[in-house]
Amino acid sequence: MVEQARWVTRTFEFNHPIGVFPCILERFRGTPARLEETVRGLSSSILTTRVNGGWSIQEHAGHLWDLEELGEQRLKEFLSHAPALKAADMQNRRTYEANHNAKPIEIILAGLRSTREELVKKLDQVDETAVASSSIHPRLNKPMRVIDWVYFMAEHDDHHLARITQLKRILTESEK
Repeated sequence: MVEQARWVTRTFEFNHPIGVFPCILERFRGTPARLEETVRGLSSSILTTRVNGGWSIQEHAGHLWDLEELGEQRLKEFLSHAPALKAADMQNRRTYEANHNAKPIEIILAGLRSTREELVKKLDQVDETAVASSSIHPRLNKPMRVIDWVYFMAEHDDHHLARITQLKRILTESEK
């Protein structure tokens, strides 16, 4: 099995033509459905088990939901031509404090779906000028256009979905 790269070590080249924005947005839109499919039928025990001190499947899912507020904030910053985007909390305090393992998975899934639908609805309305507008991303310290930001968020979603799939494989194999 290939070891997954840590999110904070990844680098990105942003060179997508504006015309692929609908495809990137569609990928971003689909995260809640892919997450729901991945966790369907898993027991609460599997969903909330931590492996090697890392987050559980449910905590990874909750983390995606937690970041939707930052997404809303950053979209406002792009649309108001802010020179730089708000920095993410790289300590992930919100996720650690949320106690996602104590919630039913259905609450997390519904929360992510609802907030993602709201953000995507707004992104569906942006025009080419807005999609091409840019601000500095604080961690990457480079200009990022709206199209790049949505791609970056879709990559972040997939980073966590890949980890969830890996945890699912580990935990369901150990049950056999």
